[in-house]
Amino acid sequence: MSDEIVDGTEDVVAVLTEQIEARFAMGMDQLKAAVSAAPSANADATDVVKWHGLLTESQAGLDRAEDALLAALETQPSEVDDPTMDLAHRVNQAVAARDGRALVVRWLLDPDVQGKKDPAAERSARLKRGARKRPAVHTTAPHMATTAQAPPRTGKAARR
Repeated sequence: MSDEIVDGTEDVVAVLTEQIEARFAMGMDQLKAAVSAAPSANADATDVVKWHGLLTESQAGLDRAEDALLAALETQPSEVDDPTMDLAHRVNQAVAARDGRALVVRWLLDPDVQGKKDPAAERSARLKRGARKRPAVHTTAPHMATTAQAPPRTGKAARR
């Protein structure tokens, strides 16, 4: 896998999609169908499909934000007003979201990345595979035994 940062909007998704297809030796549509049919068959494939979907959603949001900003800039005189600046901030946020999700996909695709091979990661993966169907913590209030109230404290004990 290349460590080169790709410039361009569609290129990020296209490059990662190619890497996914090469890793799993099938097209994205086939991989999505396989994961949909048997989500627990391959945890790596399930995670990659999930995050690839999030990546494509964020790319679509970025495209919409950029289009809105360009439309606003075309109607602006020489100075940019506050609503247009807000659109620019939305574009920056959309880029950050897309890039963050792209990093997750890259991390999922790299089998040698730090944190995937250590004992804690293996233990976590085992726990994830055998995940419980019920919550790990109690979701109901504990039963409180009713007892007589203690008399109020007086003197030095009350001042502490």
